[in-house]
This record gives sequence, structure tokens and C-alpha cells, in this order.
Amino acid sequence: MAPLYDEAIRDTIERFEATGSPVITDGEQRKYHNFWTYSVHGLANTAPDGFKIPFAAGHTRRMPRLTGGPFRYQRHADSYLDVALRYAHVPVKQAVISPSALSLMYPPDEIPGYPREQFIDDLLREHESEVRACLKKGAHKVQIDFTEGRLAVKIDPSGNLLQSFIDLNNLALARFSAEDRKRIGVHTCPGGDIDSTHSADVDYAKLLPSLFELMAGNFYVALTGETDRVRVLKIIRDYMKADQRVFVGVIAPIDPRIETAEEVRDRVLEAAEYIPVSQLGTTDDCGFSPFCDDTSTTRDTAFEKIRVRVAGTALASNILGGG
Repeated sequence: MAPLYDEAIRDTIERFEATGSPVITDGEQRKYHNFWTYSVHGLANTAPDGFKIPFAAGHTRRMPRLTGGPFRYQRHADSYLDVALRYAHVPVKQAVISPSALSLMYPPDEIPGYPREQFIDDLLREHESEVRACLKKGAHKVQIDFTEGRLAVKIDPSGNLLQSFIDLNNLALARFSAEDRKRIGVHTCPGGDIDSTHSADVDYAKLLPSLFELMAGNFYVALTGETDRVRVLKIIRDYMKADQRVFVGVIAPIDPRIETAEEVRDRVLEAAEYIPVSQLGTTDDCGFSPFCDDTSTTRDTAFEKIRVRVAGTALASNILGGG
């Protein structure tokens, strides 16, 4: 499989660069299983009947369940970055999974001989090692995927689960210097798999105030799929901090229709009414194929959507004075 993965990465980077995007990714082509469990896929001390993620379309995704200690990553994302940097001519952003997502592997009942506290220590150490390696190897940014943030509110409307996720991720972020955290970001979305979501029915207002408590310098926020974008932008304006940059989603990966550059332009200009231009960026709402068996969006469609995002952002930038 290795030559096929390498060819997929080379093709992805070549086509991504052709869109004109100033920063690219490897498309997570080599994450074997998916963006969520790439680091633990195949671990011997797991069972397949772990936490279940239900999607609105009726299908589910399942995490592995930890059956014993110690907890160790099977693979780290910097190994993917190594390959991407071989082919890339522009800066590369590397995505990693959050500690809070992987914390769901630990079962509700304590594992004999391996208390939850020890698991959390091991988890934080593994995550820190992965992020540090990506930064050291030259990742332009390291994006922590936090798609479970909005899902946490759905699972526990009290907000306690979400707060525990924020606290856990901040324990990890606190291990990095302020300078490092400028290169670390957090992604949030309502999920995106086979043209469906897992938590789009959850009010963003229950997530965003807590989200900006995370000690990261960058936030990648799904926005295109929201029914009231202005309301969400006002919440972002009210809670984002002066040292944080927000990349708003202007492309909907789960919508088969390809947006126009003018639509993207207008979405950027709308966002600029609430977010200072110096703190504003654009992104896609989420990944185009977060699970390897999701073939609902073709590569041609994905790259055309990215090209439109770049073109529309440039149109808005010209109007906003190049900021």
C-alpha cells in the first residue's frame, strides 16, 4: 500500500498547491482509518465496541475501547508531515486529534490496574510529544481537531462534559510556550461524514464561549452550514480574545454544489463586520472525507471548492485593503 499512499499524497499536494492556497495539508491521505483514531488504530489493548458517534443520516461511527494499560499511540502525525514536506513547496498545516476525543476510549468503569488518572497522564504525554514533533519538523500550524466539542453539548446538555473537555485540552496546551501556541489551532464543526452531521442541531451559543477559553492562537470554525451566520459571528466577536485568530468556514464540504467566488467573497465581508480583519482568515467547514470510506465528494469537487475559497478570499481581501 505504501506506494499508493505516496502517490495519493503527491497528487493531493500538487492539486492543492494548484488552487493557489498559501497553506496546504496532505489531505490526511495516509491516516489509514480516519482522522479520529489514526493514532490508536490497531492497538492490541483495545476492543471495537467503544464510544458510538451517531450521525443525522442514521449511520454511526465507533471508537475503540481501551481494555488495559498502558496507553500509547500506535503512530504519530509527524510521520505524515515527513512525507508531505517532501512534496510541498508552500507551508503545510498538520492536523492532529485532540486529547478530549481520545479520552472517550477509556470506559465508564475503571480498568483494573490502570486508573483513569494514569490514562490521562499517558494521553497528555503522547499528545504533547506528537504536537512538539510536528512543530519541530516545520509544520506551519498544528490543528487540533475538536469536533467532539459540539457533540459534548448534545450528549450532556448541562455543559459538564464540554467543560471537562476544555479543561483536559487546556492541560495539554499549558505544556507549550506562548510562542508555540501561536502555531497551534483548534478546529470545531458539527461533524461531516457522508453528507451528514452529528451535532448541527446543537446551538453554537452553548459551545463558542467555552471554545475561546482554550489556550490556542488559532480557531477554525465551521460557519457555512449555520442557518444564522450573523448570530454566530456576534458570539465569536464577543468571546474571542485579542491574541486569537479565527478562520471562518466559507465552504460547505458536505454540500455537493460548488460555491462561487462571489459567494465566498460575501461571506468573508460579512465576517469582517464582526471580526477584526487582522484576526480573520478563511477555511473549509470541515474535512472533505474524514473517514476513509466516505466517497460522497469527489476529489475534483473538493479541489474546485478549495480553488473557489482561495479566489473568493482574494476578492474580499482586495475590498478590505489586503488585510
